[in-house]
Amino acid sequence: MSPQRSTLTVINQFFKFIPGHLITKLARKHQVDKKSRSFSPTSHVAALMYAQLAHSISLNDVCDSLRNHNGSLGTLRGATPPSRNGLSHANKVRDAAMAEELFWTAKEHLEKLHPQFGCKTRPGGKGYKGLPRRFKRTINAVDSSTIKLVANCLDWAKHRRQKAAAKMHLRLDLGTFLPSFILVKSARNNDAVEAAEVCAGMRAGEIVVFDKAYVDFQHLSALNRRGIFWVTRAKENMLYEVVAEHTPPKGDVVRDVEIRLTGQKTSILYEGTLRLVEAYVEVQGEKVLMAFVTNNFTWMPSSICDLCKSRWGVEVFFKEIKQTLQLADFTGYSENAVKWQVWMAMLVYLLLRYVSFLSGWRGTFNRLFTAIRAVLWSFLDMMDVLKCCQGEGRRARMRASPEHCYLPGFGGLFLP
Repeated sequence: MSPQRSTLTVINQFFKFIPGHLITKLARKHQVDKKSRSFSPTSHVAALMYAQLAHSISLNDVCDSLRNHNGSLGTLRGATPPSRNGLSHANKVRDAAMAEELFWTAKEHLEKLHPQFGCKTRPGGKGYKGLPRRFKRTINAVDSSTIKLVANCLDWAKHRRQKAAAKMHLRLDLGTFLPSFILVKSARNNDAVEAAEVCAGMRAGEIVVFDKAYVDFQHLSALNRRGIFWVTRAKENMLYEVVAEHTPPKGDVVRDVEIRLTGQKTSILYEGTLRLVEAYVEVQGEKVLMAFVTNNFTWMPSSICDLCKSRWGVEVFFKEIKQTLQLADFTGYSENAVKWQVWMAMLVYLLLRYVSFLSGWRGTFNRLFTAIRAVLWSFLDMMDVLKCCQGEGRRARMRASPEHCYLPGFGGLFLP
């Protein structure tokens, strides 16, 4: 099968999903243009996006590859290949807040173009498959992922004596499988410390699901006052007293009761009652007894268990970006350089998901990434390439292969 030819390279078609004026506008806003001479902000963004798409492992890898494709690179709004020192310096001194705003603005722009972008009910939509469909509310999953760094070079991210790490705190909309909030910070703080900031933009009536690491009863009480429903795993050392039985045990549900916290601090931080559900949940083919806590008293116990199971979607998200995009080998050691690389990875992820939506891609995210990476500098139609990868193009014409070695008595096995 032969994809249709195009006058633009695949990477150029990919880059065009970013509005033409946006990078220049944000560069002026964050005063990045004042720190750029021969290496423009557009060239900087293009280089870091290419590093993600090509899975480049070093500054030299990025610079040498772009220099070899200098002619094709110039068609990306006049982008130029960087020098090694120029790219390193740009990552260090140019404000990474520009990359953060570029991601959120591009996301808003694409959602305005296609309001159903990312929705599971639309062709190409990649909402989380394990999402309980009976809920007609926005379901958010909150979690964090540790990004390992080099301890002897990154004092700002000192995690332990001989370890350094950054953390990406994420609020993921499971209905669209797109981030609603991202926070990149040092890993030295506990997850519960960042819980309030991660959940700050949520609206009344939404649902948030998180793990035990984000349990802070002062924060949970604030969510309850804001009218936000939350579900989480109960800690083993949680002190409480049973106030009343909510529903009798049935099936895999061992206990469904209304409780009040009795801890010296927790009873002050959360004054109301909570709902505790203990049930057997299937984990890797085996049923495990788990305890869940929520502030909702109307859902069925099975619905609460399904909501907690859907939190696995955020783990799937982290797996996708870490196995495909470049979040393992960092091209800079400063906090600003790490943030540039993380936000460019998220921008590339967003655009890949948008390409998946437009093309009606039915395969995995990993297959989509490798299909585009293989033809970055080819003059082929990107959408037609993806159709051919899914077998939607014209069928391939088989031919005999005389170069095969025919063995006596086995010739019939090689007949076309």
